[in-house]
Amino acid sequence: MRQKQSRTAEFSAALRSTGTPKQQLERLNRWLEVALNNMVRGLSMFDAQQRLILCNDLYRKIYNLPERLTRPGTPLAEIVRYHAKHESAGGSPKDIEKQRKWIAQHVAALQRGKSFTHTQHLQGGRTILVTNQPLSDGSWVDLQEDITERCLAEQKISWLAHHDTLTELPNRFHFHERLEAALGSLAQDDGLAIHWFDLDRFKAVNDDLGHLFGDALLRSIGARLRRVVREPDFVGRLGGDEFAIIQTHVTQRRQAIHFAERILRILNKPHQVMGHKIDVGASLGIAMALDRGANAEDLLNMADVALYEAKSRARGRYAFFETDRGYEQRTRRRLESDLKAALAQEQLELHYQPIIDADTGNVTSCEALLRWKHPQLGAIAPGDFIPLAEETGLILAIGDWALRQACRDAASWPDSIGVTVNVSAMQFIGSNFYDGVSTALRLSSLAPQRLELEITESVLLRDDAQTLATLHKLRERGVRIALDDFGTAFASLSYLRSFPFDTIKIDRSFARELPRRVDCAAIIQSVSSLARSLNMRSVIEGVETSEQLAMLKDKGCDQLQGYYFSKPVLAREVEELLVRVHGANDGRGMP
Repeated sequence: MRQKQSRTAEFSAALRSTGTPKQQLERLNRWLEVALNNMVRGLSMFDAQQRLILCNDLYRKIYNLPERLTRPGTPLAEIVRYHAKHESAGGSPKDIEKQRKWIAQHVAALQRGKSFTHTQHLQGGRTILVTNQPLSDGSWVDLQEDITERCLAEQKISWLAHHDTLTELPNRFHFHERLEAALGSLAQDDGLAIHWFDLDRFKAVNDDLGHLFGDALLRSIGARLRRVVREPDFVGRLGGDEFAIIQTHVTQRRQAIHFAERILRILNKPHQVMGHKIDVGASLGIAMALDRGANAEDLLNMADVALYEAKSRARGRYAFFETDRGYEQRTRRRLESDLKAALAQEQLELHYQPIIDADTGNVTSCEALLRWKHPQLGAIAPGDFIPLAEETGLILAIGDWALRQACRDAASWPDSIGVTVNVSAMQFIGSNFYDGVSTALRLSSLAPQRLELEITESVLLRDDAQTLATLHKLRERGVRIALDDFGTAFASLSYLRSFPFDTIKIDRSFARELPRRVDCAAIIQSVSSLARSLNMRSVIEGVETSEQLAMLKDKGCDQLQGYYFSKPVLAREVEELLVRVHGANDGRGMP
């Protein structure tokens, strides 16, 4: 504070040192003009009567304003009217009334006394972020920042995360998202069908002609599918030579059959590829969902089984998945009943998988993974019982137990090792989650900084102020917050702006596809760089082979996780795991 006062005094003395007061004022005005016109953002200032006080050259250039509209005293309404007329040719009485309402709303927002932002998309393709700062006397300052390049980069990363670069079709992750959304929005007496197909002689093309021809053939397939599949149906490439289509508004088998026959006719026509006529053909499996209770993963598995059946009969055919719905419902009811007893009977347990520092090769944390050992059915996959726990509300009790147990287990580990716990969106409903975390930390005496909570996009999809407030309280206490499955969500990038995460976990699918797809490497490197620029850590999941590790070494990820380092182990085996990993590393860093 004293230094600031000293600099102010020195500046005032320098200003008074020469010249008359008028000359001093003219010199100060020149300095102010130079400073304003060398800013990297546009700036404008309006008084309480909505008249322009001053603006810089960049403000004028952004909105392409004539000089007469940048003079002090120009009403805001005239500037808005000029801008609207040149952006959208809006000059009718109706347009002018819309402008008047916008100004009234804008001034009302300023009168609340807090700064706020809004985005403008200009006709020339530029995107401008405007920050509005109200002042105590009713005037305000606007700052205009051109964020076009940033928006384009974000759009590019988002597109790469959701599309297959070879065929430009939606990828497996985007397809899965769209399927879940379609199942969730099914109306009564409505349904959909999944058509899963692959090429019958694709391997022969790759073996005989080479991968360039194979890639060109896949692009040809993608182009055909884009031409024939219309909204609201949806097509995606699931990987390799496998594709799938969501056919909507299907209530009868004959509708799915007619669609499948049309797709097969299109795919069975020969392709002209790089001067060669290639005839591959396709086989197709169909699974139908006629109610909102259908599960996306189950539906895809059923379509895959049907595809296998079609290929086993004869090439170039389709087959339906046949199932006993009554059996499925009975199985579900049994699992729901058994899950209620599982917690009380200690059938649930936590396994821990290490998270490795990419530079040193040492364990920094262990992720707690929930497992269910059913006394009759054996090990039940988390994907089978966790959604059921969420639907029935049992996840609240199970999640609270898992949090307390993980903190208790981690308290016995070295202080340098943290624990990561997955949290369901259901646990944020109500106001008790923060208290539950506090209790778990208190009972275990675990330092808050050693606990990291993993959340997915579903937690933020609710856009609940209470949820965000809870996350901020936890972070202020020292608990770390991680965004899981980054790159597979509907709007992953927007979530990074809604909350200051400590960690971004890049979905395991990118590591799995890494050796086969160059775009995965680009996405991993881009996300790692983005995380670093936002002061967040990046973790890549699903590292299973030395080949993947070698390809990841220069992609900038801070931490690594996967079966290459260790499978998940019981709590009593964590100490041995740490000795094994640190012993193999022996301070030499990553292999």
